[in-house]
Amino acid sequence: GITIARFISQRSIAPPEAALTELLNRIDQVFLPLSFLSVIVAILIWERPIRHWLTRLYCGVVTHRDLEQNARRRLLNEPFFLIAADVIIWLIAAVVYTGIIAQTTTSHVLLGRTFFQTIIIGVITATTAFFVLEHMLQKNLAPLFFPEGGLYRIPKTLRIRIRTRMAALIAAVNLIPFLVFFLMVHGSYYVEGSPEQALALLRNSVYTNALFFIGLGVGLTALVASNLTRPLNETIKVLRRIRSGRLDGKVLVTTNDEIGYAGDVINEMTEGLRERLQLRQSLELAREVQQNLLPKSPPPSEHVDIAGRSIYCDQTGGDYFDFFRVGDPADGKVALLVGDVSGHGISSALLMATARAFLRLRSFLPGSIAEIVGDVNRQLVADVEDSGQFMTLFYLVIDPVKGDLRWVRAGHDPAILYDVQRDAFE
Repeated sequence: GITIARFISQRSIAPPEAALTELLNRIDQVFLPLSFLSVIVAILIWERPIRHWLTRLYCGVVTHRDLEQNARRRLLNEPFFLIAADVIIWLIAAVVYTGIIAQTTTSHVLLGRTFFQTIIIGVITATTAFFVLEHMLQKNLAPLFFPEGGLYRIPKTLRIRIRTRMAALIAAVNLIPFLVFFLMVHGSYYVEGSPEQALALLRNSVYTNALFFIGLGVGLTALVASNLTRPLNETIKVLRRIRSGRLDGKVLVTTNDEIGYAGDVINEMTEGLRERLQLRQSLELAREVQQNLLPKSPPPSEHVDIAGRSIYCDQTGGDYFDFFRVGDPADGKVALLVGDVSGHGISSALLMATARAFLRLRSFLPGSIAEIVGDVNRQLVADVEDSGQFMTLFYLVIDPVKGDLRWVRAGHDPAILYDVQRDAFE
């Protein structure tokens, strides 16, 4: 910025005289070292929590959560801090140089040009420096300090939105050049000498500023485009992987603006999709296991024809049916069970599997079906009474030798018996 200011002042409509140039050089010998030294000291103070956190991290010392948050907050806010320091230095320079020149001249044109030229170049260099710092933060620092992203979640951080970037770019390459050319034309009115000399000075000044602002516009546009397209390309790459069904990708979040927030949301969405896919696979496995708990074929019997099937509306559920031989195999007794657990899903399927195990185990022990159902009921109540879940059951035993049916209806819908001879249901 200092080099540009000197070059433009020498190529301006009214270049400074030799005595004024000598005075400015003497001011530079004092002001410039103080300016740079003050900024360096400010940076060292600002970055102290960052250095402290990195030192502890390098030495393998467990760091406190607050120290880590403070270090990351300082890192994200450092571009704003440096730009603020830069602008303050330029404002001080504008006041100091204009004030000292005012002691040697009464030319309002020279004083105004010195003040506004310093302010304008300060704004331009600060804007350029901000985009350079942002570029360095995205490319080099953010991947190391925020490997998991989440820049947007760091509290008390300043954020520059995309529209603010566009406004700064437009101001740097459009509004400020317009103001500079306006001041040049205005200053040409006060140039001493012939019109030909004033026109030549104006031509040189226009060429110099035009080339400078064209280069500035190209450079800033490339910087802003790079700062925006890098995270966008990273996001698009991950979205393409998601579209093809690959959920192992992750957006590398390096900004704490809208694009960075979108990257964090995409990462959370991808994680949620992975969890849903795993859950779906688990449910499919649970459905397969539960279907295997249901009887695949009825027990062989000369007297009873049995068929059954259960189709769940979800992957798993609480519907249950079963049939198996009970008692002495010579008697040919067959037990048929139909049950329904309240609700749907995994919890109902677990209760159904538990009840099936209890019923099958208890059915092969001595006792009537009333005692069997009563014993199983007591066991289930001890497990699920606090959950509010329950199960209804119809338990039927067919004795083909005696030709009778015995059943227990534990809250379930009643069975229907069809009498072929009477052609009636009961």
